[in-house]
Amino acid sequence: YLVLDCSGSMSGEPIQQVKNGVQMLVSALRQDPQALETAFLSVITFDSSAHEAVPLTDLPSFQAPNIAATGTTALGEALTLLADCASRDVKKATPTQKADWRPMVFLMTDGSPTDDFQKGLTRFKKEKWGAVVACAVDSADVSILQQIAGEAVVKLDTSDSAALSAFFKWVTASISTSSKSVQTGKEVEGLNQLPPPPAEIVLV
Repeated sequence: YLVLDCSGSMSGEPIQQVKNGVQMLVSALRQDPQALETAFLSVITFDSSAHEAVPLTDLPSFQAPNIAATGTTALGEALTLLADCASRDVKKATPTQKADWRPMVFLMTDGSPTDDFQKGLTRFKKEKWGAVVACAVDSADVSILQQIAGEAVVKLDTSDSAALSAFFKWVTASISTSSKSVQTGKEVEGLNQLPPPPAEIVLV
């Protein structure tokens, strides 16, 4: 699940780079046979409210959403929507089917929540997640993101094209790593099992 801040402060080059990043991520993963077979992607965006821009979709069928930057930062609503979508999408184990692996979450924001964040966080914590990574861009509130992702908070000091491109390349590599681990049967559960972040990304 990619959870992306599309509030007004992301307008201009940052939102354009987010769009480019999603397209780059999808085209790179489509060249990875293992990811092509096992990875599904969903995009949830949030501005003054949260939106399921792309439901969980296999890579061959995925179409990048048209996103624009506007409004405030409904991060709490985004967490609620994310949890509701995962609850609906992720298959639980039954006598006849294996459970899906716990989903990975990559969340990116450049601001502080403008809605009821704690309510969304409570709902989010009720679901079971694999690796959850939160990325703080510019002046985003790191302490808020630590409540979501624990120690797996990374920071981009700028929202320029190089930094955002580096972030999406790292997310791509992380999803590829998770796809390969399907073969070994070892689920990716934390930052230490992902590729090391590039120089543009600072671990908080």
